[in-house]
Amino acid sequence: MNRIQKFFTKIKGLLVHRFFQVLLFLILGLFAYGLMFSNVKPEKIQVELFKPAEQTIRSTKTVEDTYKTEQEKEEISKQVADVYTLKKEYAKNKVDLISSIFDSAIEVNKETDPERDKKEEGKEDKKEPIKTDAQKVSILKEKLTDEVNKNIEDSVFLALVQADEDELEIAKDSTITAVNNVMSSRIAASDVENAKKKVVEELGYMSINSDMKKASNSLARTAIIQNVFFDKDKTEEQRRKAIESVEPIRILQGQIIVEENQLVDRDVYRQLELAGFLSTESTIYPYIGLLLFILLTFGAFYYFFYFSISKRDNKYNQLLIFSLVFILSMATMKTVSVLADLKNSNLEYIFPGAMAAMLIKILLNDKLAVAMIILLGSYGTIIFNGDTPGNLDFSMGLYIIFGGLAAIIILSRPNFKSKVLIAGLLMSLINMAFVFSLIFIMDGHYTKMEYLYYAAAAIGSGVGSAVLTMGLLPFFEAGFGILSSMKLIELSNPNHPLLRKILIEAPGTYHHSVMVANLAESACEAIGSNGLLARVGSYYHDIGKTKRPHFFIENQMNEENPHDRLQPETSRDIIIAHAVDGGEMLRSHKFPKEIVDIAEQHHGTTLLKFFYHKAKKQDDTTVEACYRYPGPRAKMKEVAVIGIADSVEAAVRSMQHPTPEKIEELVSFIIQDRIQDGQFDECDITMRELSIVKHSLCESLNGIFHSRIEYPEPDKLGQKVKE
Repeated sequence: MNRIQKFFTKIKGLLVHRFFQVLLFLILGLFAYGLMFSNVKPEKIQVELFKPAEQTIRSTKTVEDTYKTEQEKEEISKQVADVYTLKKEYAKNKVDLISSIFDSAIEVNKETDPERDKKEEGKEDKKEPIKTDAQKVSILKEKLTDEVNKNIEDSVFLALVQADEDELEIAKDSTITAVNNVMSSRIAASDVENAKKKVVEELGYMSINSDMKKASNSLARTAIIQNVFFDKDKTEEQRRKAIESVEPIRILQGQIIVEENQLVDRDVYRQLELAGFLSTESTIYPYIGLLLFILLTFGAFYYFFYFSISKRDNKYNQLLIFSLVFILSMATMKTVSVLADLKNSNLEYIFPGAMAAMLIKILLNDKLAVAMIILLGSYGTIIFNGDTPGNLDFSMGLYIIFGGLAAIIILSRPNFKSKVLIAGLLMSLINMAFVFSLIFIMDGHYTKMEYLYYAAAAIGSGVGSAVLTMGLLPFFEAGFGILSSMKLIELSNPNHPLLRKILIEAPGTYHHSVMVANLAESACEAIGSNGLLARVGSYYHDIGKTKRPHFFIENQMNEENPHDRLQPETSRDIIIAHAVDGGEMLRSHKFPKEIVDIAEQHHGTTLLKFFYHKAKKQDDTTVEACYRYPGPRAKMKEVAVIGIADSVEAAVRSMQHPTPEKIEELVSFIIQDRIQDGQFDECDITMRELSIVKHSLCESLNGIFHSRIEYPEPDKLGQKVKE
């Protein structure tokens, strides 16, 4: 075990105690707080009125510009025209008045008619006849109100009493019609004189004497008055509605208030004051907000690690790996952010955000990979805010999360864990598509060079994530004892000393191991497990047989089987020992734990049926448990599959004439026997996966033991050739 591995082993030993677990999360939280501190720290802005700004200033929050809002309201209010209301009843009132005046005149004329006086002679109490016009005018005035009499000239009354009834009827109808026509239209105070002229024009076509016409004109002019008046209430209501429709003018978060070297006039100065840049009071709210955010996120992760992961060793291993990847990713994120600010460019899109997701996916699992990328995306919105406190770059947060999730999905495909670079190239295309989608949504106007820059940054992010993942994987694998694909490929080299040992000392076992490797690899890949681990583990699963190779039938080349001369107990000890000896040999050569487990667990606690029944015949008191392998049972899917393949290969090889039907029946029997014997109880392999394994094994075995052409004997073959 190297020094790095020893160091992490010591740390894992400390993490057994709750105190050190909490301490680790506190350290991670303080580390994140320190990196993001400058991104929330309020800036001290140095600006002076009527002097150029030393820097571009963006608003850190959205605030309402009340001054401009009020200005806008006043402007809108002024644009609302005064509301005038038409008094329609005025026309009716004036028509009724004119009609009453003419009717009164007609009554007076009837009452003072001389012919009426003659008809009434001889009657008692007859009235004195009225002969003079002055008397008639006086009677007419008595029938009208003082206000009407005051507004009408005496000449008009005189003309009315002098006219006969027919003239009065004609004048009445014409005057009423003209007044009604004119008063039905809108007449403002300034339009009264024009309206009076208009009514006189309409009366100009009457066929009556001039005095009566003048009287009608005078009455009509008197009747024409203003009928449109300013409506204060309606005007105020219209202005109120217009003011309410005005949207408040706001200074938006992230909006540029003043550009660098722009003159700070009174309006800009007022906006800076509204946004809080001119305040001399210090605030601690940003720091409290950041602290709460970090406490919430790390509190959730602590709960997950403490309550969701049951296996203690695995828990501490995952916690350490997660912490290291987080620290590395956050440091990289901050570095890219600082460089982007220094160069004043969108360099942040080159950040290899998917690196963390790829590392966690390969080293740990999908759930933690998703959690990591969500955490980094959340913190990325703060770190990539351009050092403008209060701003959150949500587009960058989405970019990190989307790229990380894409990496997890790509690596979830079979065999992609060993093809990280290809996954990185695919991610580059996805990143580029996502960046352009953000650009097009925001409707930014960019040059061709800027588009190329964004494309290059997206490609750099994807490829960079893959390259960094490939570079960092060996360090994590070495430090935490994680078995890598590179290590497996190295162990599969036929020139490895232990493989050479099997080949030379136990050639039959070597051939058997290769056959098992082919079967197990195909079956594991079919169920989505690690096929390469299954192949390499199969190569070494019977390494223990090299201690006593001739006691195993595959190495007995036309030799007498020594077990025929041995007691069942002795044979049992020799056969069972190969699993234990194999594990010890692999440990002594410092093989990975997974390979050692395969050697020790591939037989689980199965029963040595042949020797058990042989012993049972000799002694009925023989205990079955004494003839079982010590185990343990299979803990991994790969071990379970190798155990099945090991038994199947040996059984099929012993068959005289294997057919597809016989092979399928044998494979089904072996799998069912192991299920009933409880050999998969400690493994997470499912019945569906076992069905897939059965199908894969049958296909592979049918390909190996297929029917062959029966060639003629050599003498007959030679005779046919001569012919």
